[in-house]
Amino acid sequence: MRYLRGEPHQLQGCGLALADYKPQHFLFSVDQGVATITLNRPERKNPLTFESYAELRDVFRWLAYADEVKAIVVTGAGENFCSGGDVHEIIGPLTKLDMPGLLAFTRMTGDLVKAMRACPQPIVAAIDGICAGAGAIIALSSDIRYGTARSKTAFLFTRVGLAGCDMGACALLPRVIGQGRASELLYTGRSLGGDEAERWGFYNRLCEPGSVLADAQAFAASLAAGPTFAHGMTKKMLQQEWNMGVDEAIEAEAQAQAICMATNDFHRAYHAFVAKEKPQFEGD
Repeated sequence: MRYLRGEPHQLQGCGLALADYKPQHFLFSVDQGVATITLNRPERKNPLTFESYAELRDVFRWLAYADEVKAIVVTGAGENFCSGGDVHEIIGPLTKLDMPGLLAFTRMTGDLVKAMRACPQPIVAAIDGICAGAGAIIALSSDIRYGTARSKTAFLFTRVGLAGCDMGACALLPRVIGQGRASELLYTGRSLGGDEAERWGFYNRLCEPGSVLADAQAFAASLAAGPTFAHGMTKKMLQQEWNMGVDEAIEAEAQAQAICMATNDFHRAYHAFVAKEKPQFEGD
C-alpha cells in the first residue's frame, strides 16, 4: 500500500505538463486558468478509494506549482458530489488493518486536506446530491461552496462507530458554521439540507442543479481573472491566522500587504484607475 505510506504518486516532482496529465481516478480539465476536478464514479455516487485519495492528495500538491492554473473547481459526476469512502474498497479493508496501517490511512486522508489548504489557488466546490463523509470534508476544505437545495451534506462518521474528528472536521467545521452547529452535525451525523446549509453559512450560494457547476466555474474564472498572487496571499493568511492572536495577525497582514504592494498587479491597478480603465491582472 504505497499510497498509505505517503510515497509520491505519478505527479509528485515529475514536472508533468498540464496537457500531459491524465488522472487515473477522476476527470481533470483546464479552461481559461480554471482547473476542474470531477469525481467520476456516478453509478455509486462517486465514492473514494485508497488510490483516489492518494491521487487527489498528489494533484493538489502539484497544482501549487502549476502557474497556468489560477483557480480550481471540485465537483462530482452525475447528480451527486461524493458519498465518502467506498464501503467495499475502503471500509471493509480497514477492518483488517493493524494499528500502524490504520494510522497510515488516517494520516494519508488528512494529508489531502493539508494539500487543499496549502494549495494557493482558491478552490470552489460545486455540490449537488449526496455530499457525505470524506466528500463532506472535501467540500469543507474548499474555500467556497456552491450547492443546490436538494443536496444533502452529512459528516456521518458516528454512523459507523467513529468519532466526528475526521480529517480536521473539528477544526474546520466550527470556523465555517459555528461551534454549536458543528457539534450537532458531528455528534449526530445527520444530513444538512441545501436550504439549511446556506442559512448556516456552509454554502456561499444555492444554485439550480443544472447550473451549479457552470456557476462555480464562472465564479472561479472571475477569481482567475483577478490579482491571483494577492488571492494566494489571502488564502495563506486565512489559514495561518487561525493560530495567531490579534496583534500577531495584524503584523502578519502588514507584512503580507507590503509584499502585495510590490507586485506589478498593484501598479497595474493604480494606472488603470488613473486612466479610468479596468485593470488587467497578470498575477505578478
